Amino acid sequence: MDYLLDTNIVVIYSRDNEIARKIEAKYQIFNTDNRLAISTISLGEINAISKKLQLGEKRKNKIDEIVEHLNEFGIDVREVIERYGDIDAYSQGKLQSIRGEFTARNMGKNDIWIAATASVFGLTLITTDKDFDHLNSRFLSVKYIPLKDFE
Repeated sequence: MDYLLDTNIVVIYSRDNEIARKIEAKYQIFNTDNRLAISTISLGEINAISKKLQLGEKRKNKIDEIVEHLNEFGIDVREVIERYGDIDAYSQGKLQSIRGEFTARNMGKNDIWIAATASVFGLTLITTDKDFDHLNSRFLSVKYIPLKDFE
């Protein structure tokens, strides 16, 4: 399977704890049959998290180890930029060509970039974040991992 990992997945796996091991046992995200990617937006978020939380060298090394095995996808692609606009307008219930059956919602701008990247490159987004639910099957495929099942 081709997956784009949301920021929260990398952060969880970087903890290298029981929750990460249980998630991996159930979903086998890092199985060698899977092709894994990350958005440059997530890399920026991880960089900010690392600085704000003042992560130690061990944790930063674990993040580097994870990211080393991921393909990086940037947002400097015209189609990703176009899809960003579609997803943002759709989420607000203002995309004329497609109407969703949900209440308009404000998505975080970084989440829109991540969704647009997964959408354009045909990657399934793996996340613990329900903010992408309204986009599932419309713009992209979302594999939601309920964290509460592993705590």
